[in-house]
Amino acid sequence: MAPTKVDGSARERLLTAANELFYAEGVHTVGIDRVIERAGVAKASLYGTFGSKEELVCAYLELRSATRRERITKRIARYDDPRDRILGVFDLMAETVAEPTFRGCAFVNASAEGPLDDNKVRQVCSDHRAWIRALFTALVREVGVADPGLVGGQLALLYDGAIVGASMDRKPDAVSDARAMAESLLDAGSGAKRGKSARAKRT
Repeated sequence: MAPTKVDGSARERLLTAANELFYAEGVHTVGIDRVIERAGVAKASLYGTFGSKEELVCAYLELRSATRRERITKRIARYDDPRDRILGVFDLMAETVAEPTFRGCAFVNASAEGPLDDNKVRQVCSDHRAWIRALFTALVREVGVADPGLVGGQLALLYDGAIVGASMDRKPDAVSDARAMAESLLDAGSGAKRGKSARAKRT
């Protein structure tokens, strides 16, 4: 992959370089000297801006999180129906895993490597996954399933499993399978609520 020309402030250049290198090769494999060389800044700029490699890794993951949240938010805004919004998240993932630069989930990869700073890196990863779960739960609540928290969590697990499966098996079909399972979960959840409402009326 040809390196991207890095422009902007020292922070922007370091983050752009880190985003490319850490995602493609791993946070442990890539040393700070390579990030500095790619960014075209002095070593003092990295330490003056981020303080340490650990903080740079956290900033890289926060950037990936913000980018993914923005893409998901823009995608689901296309739809009026909350069910379509949920399935739209999986449709977006299908496009992502088909990209030639796809190297799996940045948060799973960083955690699997063994975080440089366990508390900080894991917190960034946990915050991102919490956002995904909260999004699914909110959308499921709008769909009207019997237990939004349960089904929202199940959809988040499907989301995680699909992106890991697509990465490890090199088969984008994992996402289409997850999407079909998501539809089944929504059907079952909506049916359970209808059944509960019907029993309440008979009572």
